[in-house]
Amino acid sequence: MAFALMKRISIAFLILLFFRIAPLWAGDSLPRVLNGIDVLREQNFEPLAGKRVGLITNQTGLAADGTTTIDLLSYSGSCKLVVILSPEHGLSGAMDGKVNSFVDEKTSVPIYSLYGDSRRPTVEMLQNVDALVFDIQDIGARFYTYITTLGYCMEEASKAKIPFYVLDRPNPIGGVRVEGPMLDPDKTSFVGYMPLPVRHGMTVGELARYFNSEKKIGAQLHVIKMKGWSRSDYFWDTGQLWVNPSPNMRNMMEAILYPGVCLLESTNISVGRGTDTPFEIVGAPWIEPRRFAAELEAAKMPGIKAAPVFFTPNSNIYQGKKCGGVSLTITEVEKLNSVLVGLSIISVLHKLYRNEFQMEKVVDLLGNSEAVRRLQKGGTPAEVLRADSSRMRDFMAKRQRALIYDGTPRRKKERQ
Repeated sequence: MAFALMKRISIAFLILLFFRIAPLWAGDSLPRVLNGIDVLREQNFEPLAGKRVGLITNQTGLAADGTTTIDLLSYSGSCKLVVILSPEHGLSGAMDGKVNSFVDEKTSVPIYSLYGDSRRPTVEMLQNVDALVFDIQDIGARFYTYITTLGYCMEEASKAKIPFYVLDRPNPIGGVRVEGPMLDPDKTSFVGYMPLPVRHGMTVGELARYFNSEKKIGAQLHVIKMKGWSRSDYFWDTGQLWVNPSPNMRNMMEAILYPGVCLLESTNISVGRGTDTPFEIVGAPWIEPRRFAAELEAAKMPGIKAAPVFFTPNSNIYQGKKCGGVSLTITEVEKLNSVLVGLSIISVLHKLYRNEFQMEKVVDLLGNSEAVRRLQKGGTPAEVLRADSSRMRDFMAKRQRALIYDGTPRRKKERQ
């Protein structure tokens, strides 16, 4: 019996030792940018020492060597992981629709869904928690729901007087370029937590600081900062491995196009879901692709080309139906204004297919009534963006106070 006990202790010690020293043999294979979880690991998890931890995470919660944040906290020897909370698409990041809660068979830790019966942590979920930790990769657009989950969790942590820790990660589409228009204050929702521009140019740690200050959440907020990240870095500059943050976000091209192309998703236009290239193609059965492509090319959108295509989605809107549309190719990422691309597509669709295109539904994700009204009246996308410049300037001043990382770019600075 004593031998069996010693054997269990030895195995536990070896597991703990592995998770402590694993980074030491990674050597030159470590990426240039280390995430908050890597920094927390370097700190021997001291900020969480002795705490019962609730972790908000999904498949993107990984350290530089690929170890999951779940495993690192479970075997840290410093804290105890008691609850896991998962956002939209679930813990695996592969699910669409409502996600159910369950208990992990391996660890017996309850895994509560924040995209099921509740989108906020409940009192039951937090009853044994001393600290809430957020470790999820954002994509850099206002309507990507992980940042609303961040805000909701901060609110509930504040109510329960539980300290809130954000393990920071890069904004994959950079932290320099910011693109409007702003969300109207009366249009907040799960796809618009609070007034922000469409492309906010902030990390989740910076967003948490902004939310806490501007929404007066009052959370006991602690941001575990990254090492090595510059505002001008796109994800491909970090040396990190790409992990799809959601089922239809499969590469950097799609991530960069997403803030503009996704503006169409609430309308009767396919944005490529159900194809191999979501957010890289747009279309509908009633669109003539060559005419559509020609009009978009005439709009002279910087940094992008539009080619006519036919495609047939195998799921989502227009499943099994042949759609005419365009394939979008980024030619100069430094010049590309993703929201301008989205507004240009909307403007051309309204011009060519006024009777078919559901222009009024654009407001659901654009979130700005005046912008939609101007487009409907024939205003150019550039005019629409200029019309919101006062609110954008106000946001930029407030945003500056929430920023953490160096604003000096390694490359030529993009125009905001």
